[in-house]
Amino acid sequence: MNQTLDLTDALNQIKAGAKIDGKDGVLAPLIKQLTEAALQAELESHLTTEINKNRKNGKSTKTMKSSVGEFELEIPRDRNGSYEPQIVKKHQTHISDHIEEKILSLYALGNSYSQISEHIQELYGIEFSKATISAVTDKIIPLLKEWQQRPLESIYPFVWLDAIHYKIKENGKYISKAVYTILGVGLNGKKEILGLYLSENEGANFWLQVLTDLNNRGVQDILIASVDGLKGFPEAINAIFPNTEVQLCIVHQIRNSIRYVASKNQKEFMKDLKLIYQAISKEAAEMELDNLESKWGKKYPIVIKSWRNKWEHLSAYFKYTEEIRRIIYTTNIIESVHRQFRKLTKTKGAFPNENSLLKLLYMGIQNASKKWTMPIWNWSLTISQLAILFEGRLDESLNL
Repeated sequence: MNQTLDLTDALNQIKAGAKIDGKDGVLAPLIKQLTEAALQAELESHLTTEINKNRKNGKSTKTMKSSVGEFELEIPRDRNGSYEPQIVKKHQTHISDHIEEKILSLYALGNSYSQISEHIQELYGIEFSKATISAVTDKIIPLLKEWQQRPLESIYPFVWLDAIHYKIKENGKYISKAVYTILGVGLNGKKEILGLYLSENEGANFWLQVLTDLNNRGVQDILIASVDGLKGFPEAINAIFPNTEVQLCIVHQIRNSIRYVASKNQKEFMKDLKLIYQAISKEAAEMELDNLESKWGKKYPIVIKSWRNKWEHLSAYFKYTEEIRRIIYTTNIIESVHRQFRKLTKTKGAFPNENSLLKLLYMGIQNASKKWTMPIWNWSLTISQLAILFEGRLDESLNL
């Protein structure tokens, strides 16, 4: 068969009953032609950026395998040997591997199956059905399961726990489910998503199951856990990790408080509230809380009651240095992960099943983790302070 075809020729041959794939099929030479054209364009682009004089220097040939058959691919060379093909890597021998990687990378960026199909068709001239793309992305599921069950470190200085909600189809109707996210900072100071869990409702009972799973996967101790104000959350944590200090998110508490304050009073109320959570010590904060109650208690008793009832866990951060306070007083660090999740899922109103959601979030985590290469700010000082504040609990892990 002629090894150079244009798309019209290929379509005419298919209509005439020619084989599409396999040996002597229509698509293999078409993919060959498209790939070689792309490589030529890539080399020409490379040559225009070269400072030293450089030019084309013939071609090399290698056998490529693809899902539609084998073909001999001619790869252009340059005289200086500085050109490194990117479309078909030096040791790559299978075209479909590259296409699958492209599909997965597009999927990890939140593209829909339709958008991925359009991209692949534009790049390679091959039409992939939604079912095919779904089959490719389903290859993530075993990796997801393995990741969910992987062993964890025995101790984490800091852990944040929060949930985000999505609509998922179940028994023919869409229901809201909570995705539970656990973000930890290890002894090396680097962030790590410890797990993703799915449940119909966010509640302390399910968090108890989540924490039990962390324990079963090797976590023996957590120094400080930062959480939102969900009722029963601190008790659930301490049921599995009795020595863990629980800090309720100050930002969540402020947001919940201001909902009950009339708009005309919010600015003044926030100014008085700031004196509490920005106080230099727990004692000073308690004096300001008393002042807040004296001034606003009759008008907004439900707000004052909430601060009083949760004060033990709202005020935990006052016992620590500024470096540690900055890390634990809010769950913003995990909410930023959830913002990344929302970017990935913003084009999806709902999901057909649990796996379709979890595999997308897993890919998002893998992308985010690539940037988590450095310890959090001022980590050496922070871990030294923790070793003193939590006497004996870090000694073995830090070889002290």
